[in-house]
Amino acid sequence: MDLGAVRSALEALGHPESSYPAIIIAGTNGKGSVAAMAAAILAAAGYVVGLYTSPHLVDVRERIRVNGAMITRRELAAAIGAIDRRLEEPLTYFEFLTVLASLHFRRKGIDIAVIEVGMGGRLDATRVFEASVAVITNVARDHQEYLGKRLRDIAAEKAAVMPAGGICVTAVRPAAVRQAIERLARERGTALWRLGGEIMIRRRRDGTFSYRREDRTRRALPCGLQGGHQRQNAALAVAAVEAMAERGIVAADEDIRRGLAGVRWEGRMEVLRRDPILVLDGAHNPAGIRALCRALREEFSFRRLIVVFGVLGDKPYREMAERVAASASVMILTRPGSDRSLPPTVLLPFVGGPTREVAMIASPPAALRHALAVAHAEDLILVTGSLYLVGEIKKAFPSPRTMIAPKGK
Repeated sequence: MDLGAVRSALEALGHPESSYPAIIIAGTNGKGSVAAMAAAILAAAGYVVGLYTSPHLVDVRERIRVNGAMITRRELAAAIGAIDRRLEEPLTYFEFLTVLASLHFRRKGIDIAVIEVGMGGRLDATRVFEASVAVITNVARDHQEYLGKRLRDIAAEKAAVMPAGGICVTAVRPAAVRQAIERLARERGTALWRLGGEIMIRRRRDGTFSYRREDRTRRALPCGLQGGHQRQNAALAVAAVEAMAERGIVAADEDIRRGLAGVRWEGRMEVLRRDPILVLDGAHNPAGIRALCRALREEFSFRRLIVVFGVLGDKPYREMAERVAASASVMILTRPGSDRSLPPTVLLPFVGGPTREVAMIASPPAALRHALAVAHAEDLILVTGSLYLVGEIKKAFPSPRTMIAPKGK
C-alpha cells in the first residue's frame, strides 16, 4: 500500500490539493467533531472553507462541503467525469473521493480546507493535502489489523500527518503515545501544542469553558456540541485555527464564539426528540463508548437508559457491549446494515444482568420502534455502537415528526 496512485491522479488534474492551505485532523475519536468546529470558526471569520470528512450517514455528498453546503449532485457528477477521463491507475473508493474533494475545493475557490483523516495517517489518502497544521485528537486501540497492536505503533501511524516545520495540536495522554508523538515532532521540527500543557481549559458552571494558551485567555467560550469531551475537542479546534495565523488565516474572538456556538454535527450526541429523549451517537470503540456514557450522565437527567446497540465484528464488541450495558436498564440488540455487522445473538452473552431487560431485534428501525414503545417520557433512548446504525436510523426516521412511521417500512 502506498499513495502513488492518488498522487498520479492529482498530478493529472494539475495538483488541486496544492491550491489552498489545509488543517489535517487525525486520531481515534473526535476527528469529525474537531473538523466541524474548526470549519465553523473559519467560516464565521469570513473564509470560504472546504470540509472533507468520513464516513457519511445518509448521503455520500455529506463528506464534501463548502461553508456547510454539500457538493451538489451536478457538481459531483462533473467532478467524477473529470477524474475518470484522466485516471490511469485504479483508486479505492476512499482515494477517489479524496481526489474528488480536492478538485471540488479548487473549483469552488476555497480559502482553506479542513481535512479529516480516514484511518491511521501514514498511508491514508488525505496525506496528499499540504497541511501546515495537524491535529491528533487522541490515540486508542482501533483498526489494529491495519495500524498495529501496540498503542505506540498506532500513534506512529497517526502522527505521520504531522507537518515538518509546522504545528501539531494534540490531546493524547498515555505515556507511550505521548513519547512516540514527541519523538517524531523533534525529528520533523514540528511545534507541539498539548492540551493539558501548552493549552489549558476549564469548565465553567454555565456550561461554557475558558481556554488559555501562552499569555492569551479566551473566557466563557460556548460549545454547540454536548458533552465534556466536546469541550476538549473545541479547544483543539480553537488551537488549530490559532495555529493558522502563521499562514495569514486569522479568526477574531467573536468569530470563535459564533463558530463554536453554531456548530452542528449529526450523529454525535444528536438529540432527535424529547419526552422521551432520543440521542444518536456513533461511538464505535471502547474509548468512544466510555466518553459517551460519561457525557450522558453530565448532560441529561433521566429515569431509565434504554440502549439500541449494534456493532461491527471488527470492533472490540465485547468491551463496548459490557461498558454500555453497565449503565442501561434496557438493552435492545440490533444489526447495522453492513456485511461486517454482528448478529444480536453474538452480543447477547455480554449484556445480560439480573435487573436488565434484553431484546433482540435485527432490523434497526424496528428496534427503535420497540424502544419508543417501552419508554416512558422521563426515560432516555440511546442509539449507539456504529455510525452505520446511526445512518440507518436517520434514513428511516428523517425527522422527529415521522418517528413512529419510518420511511419505506
